[in-house]
Amino acid sequence: MSDFCCSWPIFNRIFHQVELMDRMMEVVGVDPAIAARVDKGEAWYEARTNCISCCHECECRNWLECSGGLPVPPNFCPNVAFFHRCKDADVGDQLDGCYCAI
Repeated sequence: MSDFCCSWPIFNRIFHQVELMDRMMEVVGVDPAIAARVDKGEAWYEARTNCISCCHECECRNWLECSGGLPVPPNFCPNVAFFHRCKDADVGDQLDGCYCAI
């Protein structure tokens, strides 16, 4: 008996959705390093989960193909608020005292 949750179609959907979020972040100008630090990573996890469960995959792909590099995410995206927070974030505020000495 196979486990439906671990079937390849599910993995493929997850990978495709994550790729869409990565492309969206690039197009709208969100720095992944800053995004991963918002709320100590909790916001990033929630955004990834939102994207994986989003039902606007087709609209998202179309928007990414036709956006012309618009720096504003589309209203149908469940991560609009997260992307805006990331773009408005101050890097120092997101590090929460974790600094690397070089």
